[in-house]
Amino acid sequence: MSDDAVLSVNPLGFPWKTFDPFLFCVHHDDAYPAGDERMGPAASLSGRDIGQDFEGKDGWRMYHGDVVPGFPHHPHRGFETVTIVRRGLIDHSDSLGAIARFGHGDVQWLTAGKGVVHSEMFPLVDRKGPNPLELFQIWLNLPRANKLVEPHFSMFWNKAIPKYSTRDSAGRLTEVNVVAGRLAQLQAPPPPPKSWAARPDSEVAIWTLKMAPGAEWILPRTERGVNRALYFFAGSSLRIGNRPIPRSSAVQLRAELDVTLVNGPDEGELLLLQGRPIGEPVVQYGPFVMNSPAEIQQAFQDYQRTEFGGWPWPSNGPVHAREEGRFARHPDGRIERAE
Repeated sequence: MSDDAVLSVNPLGFPWKTFDPFLFCVHHDDAYPAGDERMGPAASLSGRDIGQDFEGKDGWRMYHGDVVPGFPHHPHRGFETVTIVRRGLIDHSDSLGAIARFGHGDVQWLTAGKGVVHSEMFPLVDRKGPNPLELFQIWLNLPRANKLVEPHFSMFWNKAIPKYSTRDSAGRLTEVNVVAGRLAQLQAPPPPPKSWAARPDSEVAIWTLKMAPGAEWILPRTERGVNRALYFFAGSSLRIGNRPIPRSSAVQLRAELDVTLVNGPDEGELLLLQGRPIGEPVVQYGPFVMNSPAEIQQAFQDYQRTEFGGWPWPSNGPVHAREEGRFARHPDGRIERAE
């Protein structure tokens, strides 16, 4: 439990630097205003690059949306998306025929496999007050053997995600949401069947941590050879062992060592991404992640020919009714609702 556990410390960029088996991580945090009659911002869009608005003017972004913020339909192949919505809502639609509205701590885990098209829109359902949105989107690679599996859609509702809490000797609280992996006696919901995370030896973990001011907690070790990174994105300061870590830092750790985390004087929040590396070539071109340039070329050809099943929805960025709650309709027609 010393400074030797820290391999590197780097400032958070956009997106955040990740390590095999992860490909990508982005933290979206937008202070959206009240919504209008179409669930877009009840505010002027002048001065924004509509269709490509990433500047953060007034504390929020339209991203690729033109009426409702978000990411209208786009394809993926060869990896998985894990979307953790901490505040606000996402309206999902895809080429499998699945739709969903999720948020307030829910997680969507989507295996793109051989190809899926989906849209992720951010409906501003409150017409009287602000509509804050905060989420992580994490891309987890698929090994060569599973690059072209059938796509798979999963929802983890907030209530089903294990919550670990512990207090240090001074009674200061640390809380961990276990989205993937195991912590103490808590086991996350099962990942999709062809995910790298579904392999017992993959040691994949995705956790969000919240530490009270001054809280101390020992992050337990895992196996040597596993990649482990902590992303310190909220709070004023942190110590790992005796090493001070500035806010907005990505910290790569030795996985085989216990690590003492000591939070600073303000509430601190971190994301942990951990997993055994897949160790295969990664060739990425936009939304496709394969093992060779030829496979990327094939992905483009397949998408142009098949559109990965086509787009069954009347618009490129569908949103659900304003009064709709959190729900999912799976590709087989099964409907579930968040409690």
